[in-house]
Amino acid sequence: MSKAQERQDVTVLSASKRGLVHLTANDWTLIADKAKRIEFKQGEPIVQKGKRTQGVFLLLKGSARVQLASRFRDTVPAITAGEVCGEISFIDDLPATATVLALEPVEVFYLERSVLQSLFELFPHLGSRFYRSLASSLSRRLRELIDTDPPAKPTPNQ
Repeated sequence: MSKAQERQDVTVLSASKRGLVHLTANDWTLIADKAKRIEFKQGEPIVQKGKRTQGVFLLLKGSARVQLASRFRDTVPAITAGEVCGEISFIDDLPATATVLALEPVEVFYLERSVLQSLFELFPHLGSRFYRSLASSLSRRLRELIDTDPPAKPTPNQ
């Protein structure tokens, strides 16, 4: 991968307000250097429910749909450039809880668990910011699923 392409990828990831928001520019440079670039065709699974992921996927281009139980199907926003998927299986080392399908051609950075663990040993603060970012992302997604009702309007006495 060219340095120009790597800088462009880092710009996409670091600018996202829905991705790994606590990482620094230096963190992104370290991660981009170790990541594998993978492409998925439209309709191809990025993550498959019931299968373990050995890393996380950071979307660089395109968008993907998370397939959940029918009661949540219409409330889950698409995952877009700058966001992460496969993080739940990555965190708990259990099979994936959902399938994530490419809605269009998708490019990702794939970060293997062993590669990330090595980086975290060398740069402990990177690990702290990475896991804090995952927690923020998961918290936001859970809130989006739970909070399907519009906020209540304040009454005149409030």
